[in-house]
Amino acid sequence: MIQGILPARVFGEELFVDLPSADLYAAEVDALGAVSYGRRMEFASVRHCARRAMTGLGLPAAPVVPSQSGAPQWPAGVVGSMTHCSGYRAAALAHRSDLHSIGIDAEPHGPLPSGTLGKVALPSERAHLAELSGGEPRVHWDKVLFTAKESTYKAWFPLTGRPLGFKDAEITLDPEQGTFDVRLRTQGPLTDGRELSGFSGRWTIGHGIVVSAITVSTIEGFLHVERN
Repeated sequence: MIQGILPARVFGEELFVDLPSADLYAAEVDALGAVSYGRRMEFASVRHCARRAMTGLGLPAAPVVPSQSGAPQWPAGVVGSMTHCSGYRAAALAHRSDLHSIGIDAEPHGPLPSGTLGKVALPSERAHLAELSGGEPRVHWDKVLFTAKESTYKAWFPLTGRPLGFKDAEITLDPEQGTFDVRLRTQGPLTDGRELSGFSGRWTIGHGIVVSAITVSTIEGFLHVERN
């Protein structure tokens, strides 16, 4: 699933079950601390995906320790993103010389909990979702929107080091192309000397999971996803 929404120079790896044999580096064990067995398997399995992606980039496997913000700290010269939800773990990595940032997110394909949509979606987005639901009611468009918002944050944060609220970005979904556009409603990051005004990304649904991805490069001041 993940590789299908990423450009060729990004290596994506995924798992649909945890790997009890997945190893952790000492620094990762220290960062994880005392947690449940399930949390340890989730933590180790998504890092197994990340290390397989490192191999795809021609790099040696390395630890991935969370920073104080919780964002993964990648080896020098690497950009990446990880995601995990029930029944799914994934990582996507690229050389920093190829891309500025990556954001991926996965969620179970089901409705958002009651009351959540109003907290994360703008009025224009809620109207957009209602229109989409009329055309394809089997898709949980609220969850597609949510994953796109999460991918936006993950792509944004490495560029700015600043928080981004759910309503600081307005998203439009394209149901036919499986893409989405993001219009930033706050000051965008400076990349290559230009303020960037938005993102675009791709999404897909399979195995009961919604997955979205943004890969960031610059063309004419607009952040965009590179098409396969």
